[in-house]
Amino acid sequence: MPIGVIYALVAYSVYSCGDAIIKGFGQDLSVFEIGFFVAVFGLIPAVFAKPKDERWRDSFRQLKHPGLVHLRSLTGVSSSILVTVSFTTIPFAETYSLVFMMPLFITVMSVLILKERVDVVRWSMLALGFVGVMLVVRPGFRELEFGHLTALLCAVFGASTTTILRVIAPSEKRVSLIALPALYLIIANAVLMAPTFVMPTAQQFGLLAASGSMVGMGHILLISATRNAPASQVAPIQYVQIVWAIGLGAFFYFEYPDLLAYIGLGVVVLSGLVNVFIDGARARIAGRFAEYRARRPEAPTDIAEVQGPEI
Repeated sequence: MPIGVIYALVAYSVYSCGDAIIKGFGQDLSVFEIGFFVAVFGLIPAVFAKPKDERWRDSFRQLKHPGLVHLRSLTGVSSSILVTVSFTTIPFAETYSLVFMMPLFITVMSVLILKERVDVVRWSMLALGFVGVMLVVRPGFRELEFGHLTALLCAVFGASTTTILRVIAPSEKRVSLIALPALYLIIANAVLMAPTFVMPTAQQFGLLAASGSMVGMGHILLISATRNAPASQVAPIQYVQIVWAIGLGAFFYFEYPDLLAYIGLGVVVLSGLVNVFIDGARARIAGRFAEYRARRPEAPTDIAEVQGPEI
């Protein structure tokens, strides 16, 4: 098994454990207070992810796309607060199923904003994933809670964050992409938690530190994963979070999805995996085709040899 895949497996597992700790707070602390302390402790592992040739004090300097960098930070804050609301109000697995609608929104934004082309197979798999989410949540057949709405909105804002990041990541310093969203998250939660602030107990403080450290460590591991394995191998590992959500939800919070929900979760995972494997297969075909062309001694005589395969 490639080391990058192992990093990804540990990263997504650590993320899930950190999320499970957040869920345990319930209504004992405000979502803003939880977000504040998790963001603060999440910065500790992030210090080790800083490139040696970049300095933290340069986070605000020489931004190539200042508007987009700050917008990405705002959408990140929104998605973080919204998912915290969901974790503390609805079942763990249902939160993840709704948040995993993010690929659908990313695809829509890539078409509308980035002008990318999406084929019928991908749209079909995204539609299948949507059907899976509907089997889990079943709107119209039971009462939905506010946490369901916040999880859905989290997917929308998370997709916005990813879309913006695809535009700015190649030209912005990593310290800017790490420090600014964290700073926004800390300041926003600090302001919003002030009116109802309650001093955490020693046990709560320890749990907040553990959750924040896990989130920060997961981020570092995921960076290592993407550096040591192709995206087509790393991406499918995220669906291990569904397994963790079912296991942790049952063991700690006595949440047991019914048969229809299990089927829906399976459909969500299946649609996501098919999408990822299709992308991986296309990347391998394109790579082999490019290698083949590079080895040909004569100039191409067919237009298909010049353009390459349609992907």
